[in-house]
Amino acid sequence: MYSLSKNLGILSAVVVMASLNQPSYANDDFSKWKQQTQDSFQQYKDKRDKEFTSFLKKQWKEMALLKGIELDPVPKPVVMPVARPEPVKPPTPEPTPLVKDASKPEPVVKLPPVPEDKPEPVVLKPVTPLPVIKPVIPPEPKLVRKGRKIVISYLGGHYTFYYDPKLKHALNQRINEKSVSGFWSALSLADYDDLIDQVNERAKVLQLNDWAYALLVHDISRKLYPASESGQSLFTWFVLAKAGYQSRIAYNDNQVYLLVPSQQALYAVPYFTFDKVRYYAVRFDGKGQKLGQVYTYDGNYPDAIKALNMQLNNEALVNGNAARRNLAFDFEGKHYEIRAVYDNERIRFMETYPQLDLEWYFKGKVSTVASNSLQKQLSDHMKGMDEQKAVNFLLRFVQTSLRYKTDEGQFGKENYLFPEETIFYPYSDCEDRSILFAWLVHSLLGMDVVGLDYPGHVATAVHFKGKVAGDAVMYNGKRYVVTDPTYINASAGMAMPDFKKDKPGVIKIR
Repeated sequence: MYSLSKNLGILSAVVVMASLNQPSYANDDFSKWKQQTQDSFQQYKDKRDKEFTSFLKKQWKEMALLKGIELDPVPKPVVMPVARPEPVKPPTPEPTPLVKDASKPEPVVKLPPVPEDKPEPVVLKPVTPLPVIKPVIPPEPKLVRKGRKIVISYLGGHYTFYYDPKLKHALNQRINEKSVSGFWSALSLADYDDLIDQVNERAKVLQLNDWAYALLVHDISRKLYPASESGQSLFTWFVLAKAGYQSRIAYNDNQVYLLVPSQQALYAVPYFTFDKVRYYAVRFDGKGQKLGQVYTYDGNYPDAIKALNMQLNNEALVNGNAARRNLAFDFEGKHYEIRAVYDNERIRFMETYPQLDLEWYFKGKVSTVASNSLQKQLSDHMKGMDEQKAVNFLLRFVQTSLRYKTDEGQFGKENYLFPEETIFYPYSDCEDRSILFAWLVHSLLGMDVVGLDYPGHVATAVHFKGKVAGDAVMYNGKRYVVTDPTYINASAGMAMPDFKKDKPGVIKIR
């Protein structure tokens, strides 16, 4: 690279000196030659792009995508049972005293006082509302950004990016290996590094996980290729690969599809398997798709080695609107009303998520906006309660303040929800309530909780310090008492009758 630049500079000086005595058309010839040489130099500035473009021209094969894995196929109960209140035991009658000779008084024996068996109040975890952090938009650098300006709407905010116009490459011909390799070659000639630096900078400020990062890239693609889903897929593929992610594409006669591997299994998403790695044909609108026969390739762009980590392990700061939902329930003869808060923009972000295994919903991060309000109100009501009463209080809140409906009835398909989504949607089913309840018990009481995965049903179990009677499971040498957030009015230790004899799988949460 250095020798080519040096020789080009020397040659330019020589030719410029000679041109002083030459006609103007000689300057034109030199300018054309110089531009051609620079274009050639730019084309091969990254050897990987030259080789990968050649690879894409010939390494395609026809394949059929496998149908996405189904979530729990066992149908859930349409109506949840209601637990009967425990019968009140009648008081034990006093024994009839024996008739004794009153002339001989009984000696008075003083008995030690019997200590009252009062459980200790549970130690609530301190709930201090955290400040709601708005994304800090970094000031534009003093140096003028190169290229054209675009503004995209993302997570409720409006963000400015600058891009090289060469990153917009028209797909005027039929989709095939030639047009796909031509697209990669054209974008590799552009100044893509500057745009990727801007994306990385924004992702750091907004605390984006990998899925949110890919969504940001796709939102930029929608701005650059507003009328072409194929162009959007190709652009997202290019940028993700350049950013180090293992992205690929597939195509048929009508469209191009983005393929990405994930560290977590994705459900209801078509996929290929290459070298024991699943590449999922993802969308960014939460909708499913059926691809059938497509053409794709088996190979990665050099140094693109990362699979998407789909865990919702950070907050992904949003510029959204806080909305409220009133939730009411009764517990031990007293009425409670809770004003739950959620953020609409965060709900929209979660709607784009592919379905994951249950454990990732139990482990998901709950936003400050949602946790502040809910935890503070519930914690205030639980002061002075012992741990069993506090757990039953949270059970009753989840069991009776939320309305039940199966996912099939609400969404037309199985659809696991994060805690904030359970607060937002009008209905929820067993796994949604279990995820919300487990988060509340752990965050408010600091108690150990596990998920219970029955065929067609999900519940939870809590490890108590004291003895609590009833149904329980053993896990890692500890006794966990069944707590079912869907079994209406049931207390800790009461398993749902239809699952009482079943041995559930245990989902470790924390």
